[in-house]
Amino acid sequence: MINWGIIGLGYIAGRFAASLKNENRSQIFAVSSRSQNKADEFAKKYSASKAYASHDLLLADESIQAVYIALPHSMHKDFSIRALRSGKAVLCEKPATLNPEEMNEIISVSREEKILFMEAMKPRFEPIYRKLKSIVAENVIGEIVKVETSLCNEMNLNGKTYHTQKGQGGSLLDVGIYCASWLDDFLGKVTDSKNVVSDVRDGIDYYIDAELNFSGKIGQMECAFDRKKPRQAILHGTLGRIVIDEMHRPQSITILKNNEPPMKIEIPYEVDDFFGEIKHFTDLLENRRIESDLMSLDSSLNCAEILEVIRKNF
Repeated sequence: MINWGIIGLGYIAGRFAASLKNENRSQIFAVSSRSQNKADEFAKKYSASKAYASHDLLLADESIQAVYIALPHSMHKDFSIRALRSGKAVLCEKPATLNPEEMNEIISVSREEKILFMEAMKPRFEPIYRKLKSIVAENVIGEIVKVETSLCNEMNLNGKTYHTQKGQGGSLLDVGIYCASWLDDFLGKVTDSKNVVSDVRDGIDYYIDAELNFSGKIGQMECAFDRKKPRQAILHGTLGRIVIDEMHRPQSITILKNNEPPMKIEIPYEVDDFFGEIKHFTDLLENRRIESDLMSLDSSLNCAEILEVIRKNF
């Protein structure tokens, strides 16, 4: 049985904890918050054995083998490294880091300690994504020449939230990272930017529309905090295209080829949108793997580099 610790107890941690209960090789052993009351309430709700009012106390607990980090973005790097140094495997909520330099630090420590680190990029672990990868590998739409991604949300950002804090806020880090993951997985390394349109207010990017170059192939990503649009990824190939609905938590794709009727494929989640990454991470731990083949350290670095290329055009 793998004993998990959850660091940071916001909304996303609750969804993760609920999903983890469906993984029969794992259990929530401890949780940590800056507030003892909050830690106690969360532990009671999700049946954790221990509740800490200090993240460092949780990391010092030798009974824990893996941690899920659900802290604000600016804290991901430091606590990921602390966890790795304490001998604990790390599943870190996206974005893993604020920039490529931070990601390189994590990579260095993970490989030095020979301990698993993985960015929690949910779409890659969904059943429909695996089906999509096989369809692309079978050359159904030919060679991929362009990938379009759009993840725009109209968010209520009133009150205290890290989404609007300089240095760790903005749509690029919060939702643009999903777009970057699609570009990384289907286009590879980013080379440069072609065109970037951004709406930045008080140091926070509320809207971005960027066109990037991937060694001659085109990657387009749009993300926002201030508008609603269809949340899609579109893979353009030489023989057709594939449209992926709800690209950050996909369950359906539509294949569109010239002179052929559309073909829609639907595959539901196994449990929910968190379970796939939890199951994969658990498999890695059981097999004593120190890196994921689905969301590698190099993929996390390339995603950070994609965001950095865009950020330089603000």
